[in-house]
Amino acid sequence: MNLPPNRHYAFVFLEIFSQEGGIQAYVKDVLKAYISLVERSPTPPITDIFLLRDGSDCQNTLTTESIKFHYLKTLPPWQGRVKLAVSLLIYLVKYRPQRIFCGHINLAPLVYFFCRPLGIPYTVLTYGKEVWQTLPQQQRQALQEAEAIWTISRYSGDRLSQSNKIDPTKIKILPCVVDGDQFTPGEKPAKLVEKYELNRVKVLMTVARLWSGDIYKGVDVTIRALPKISQSCPNVKYLIIGRGDDRPRLEQLAQELGVAQQVVFAGFIPTEHLVDHYRVADAYIMPSQEGFGIVYLEAMACGLPVLSGDADGSADPLQDGKLGWRVPHRDSEAVAQGCLEILQGKDQRTQGDWLRQQTLTEFGQGILSQKLQQLLDF
Repeated sequence: MNLPPNRHYAFVFLEIFSQEGGIQAYVKDVLKAYISLVERSPTPPITDIFLLRDGSDCQNTLTTESIKFHYLKTLPPWQGRVKLAVSLLIYLVKYRPQRIFCGHINLAPLVYFFCRPLGIPYTVLTYGKEVWQTLPQQQRQALQEAEAIWTISRYSGDRLSQSNKIDPTKIKILPCVVDGDQFTPGEKPAKLVEKYELNRVKVLMTVARLWSGDIYKGVDVTIRALPKISQSCPNVKYLIIGRGDDRPRLEQLAQELGVAQQVVFAGFIPTEHLVDHYRVADAYIMPSQEGFGIVYLEAMACGLPVLSGDADGSADPLQDGKLGWRVPHRDSEAVAQGCLEILQGKDQRTQGDWLRQQTLTEFGQGILSQKLQQLLDF
C-alpha cells in the first residue's frame, strides 16, 4: 500500500561518505533502493537522514530532492555527538515520525532513549561482528525494544539472536547485493599484468583492510598456504588489495616463508578501479569471518571462483557452497587444497558465466529493492 501524505521517516547513521568499506557500500545500496521506492511512490514519505561523522563537504553521491541530509561532523568529536542528540530530539518532537531507522548498534541506545517515551517505533540495522557477542546492557535493551532488526545474513541474525536474547521473529534479512553492470567479466588488463608482473602466472586475489584488528580477514592464512600451493602450481602469485598497519607483519611473514616474490601488495585501490583488478585474477581467496562479504559477490559477478571461511555469513553469497569453496578460516592446509582445486578448473564452481548468472539471480540490485519494499510495505 502507499503511504498517506506527510508521513515522516528518518535514518540515523555514523557515516556513509567519509570512509570506504563494506558497511558503507551496503548502506549506500540500501539508500539507493530506498530512494528508488520513494521516487516511484505517489505519496512518498518525507525523509531526513542524520550523519554523525559526515561533513557538508563529503562526496554525497545520493543527493536527491526526495531526502534532506543533516551533516553533523564537528571537532572535537564529542560536540558532534551532542549536536546529533539535540538535532534528533528536536526532529522527533516536532515531526513525530512514523519510523526511525538506526544505522548502527552504537547509536541504538540514543535512539531507544528518545523514541520510547515518544512512542515512536524504530528499526536497528546490523551487519556482522559488532552484534555477534553479548552486548552491553544499554545496547542489548535497545535491540530488544526495537520494532524490528535488519541484518545482512542468516548467520549474523542467528548470532545476534543467540548472544543477546533477541526474539528471532524480529530479525529480517536485508542482503548485500552487487551491481552487475559495474562488475563484469573481461580480459586481463595488459597494463595491470605488466604493472604487477603477472604475465603467464595464476593469480589469487584478496580485497581487504590490512589493519591489525582485522586479522580475521585471513590474508596471513593465504600467505601461509602459498608454499603448499606452489609445490603443485609454481607459477602462482597472490595479489593483495588493501592498506593498513598490518602490512609490515604480512610482508615479514612472506619473507620468512620464502614466498615474498609471489606476494604483490597493491595498496588501496578506489572502487571504480576494482573491476580491472578482479579481471586480472584467476580466483578470489578470503578465508574470513564475514557478516556477509560483498566482495564475494563482486568477484563472482566478474566470473571469478571464490573461497571463503565456513563459519560465517559468507554462506549466503556462496549459497551454502553451491557457488564456491568454504573452508575452516584459519586452516592454511584447507585453504591450499581449495586453491589447488580452483586452479585445476574442473569443478562447475570455476565456470565464470555460470557463477555470474547464479550470483545476479539471487543478489542483483533489483533484489534489494524487492526486499526493502516488502519490509517497508510501500
